[in-house]
Amino acid sequence: MLSKKLIDEINEQIKYEFFSAHLYLSMASFCSENDLPGFETWFIAQADEERFHAMKFYGFLNSRGEKAVLKGFDDPKADFDDIVDVFAYSLEHEKFVSSRIYHLMDIAQEEKEYATISLLNWFVDEQVEEEESFSTLLAQLKKIKGNPQGLHMLDRELGSRVFTPPAAE
Repeated sequence: MLSKKLIDEINEQIKYEFFSAHLYLSMASFCSENDLPGFETWFIAQADEERFHAMKFYGFLNSRGEKAVLKGFDDPKADFDDIVDVFAYSLEHEKFVSSRIYHLMDIAQEEKEYATISLLNWFVDEQVEEEESFSTLLAQLKKIKGNPQGLHMLDRELGSRVFTPPAAE
């Protein structure tokens, strides 16, 4: 049985995962407005992935006989200086999400809640991938800053991204 503290924190995480989806849709809109359709596609796929994460937590609570409580959140940031600013902000956001996952893991370990630890191990691995992805793209964008051809090539490359949920889900 999950403790109230752990249930409350997982419900809070659901909120952050849905917020992440909204944030990435806001970034997709920024990309569309700035004629970067590949980046727009990439961020839409990222938003889909974040909704998947939220639903993974939602399903976990339900499978444990607990209630998922959906909470509201503030509007996501919508104005950015440029695409480098978008990815710098995204990377910081992913680091925040990682800190939230670690916080959940601390609680689950303290309470010896092994099923939750198992779930959170998946999220720890996922966050390593997320931070690496954003960090790599940010570094690439910094290298090609001021090079419209390089930006166009990266935009075309990122436009091929499609979110496909993991098979075992």
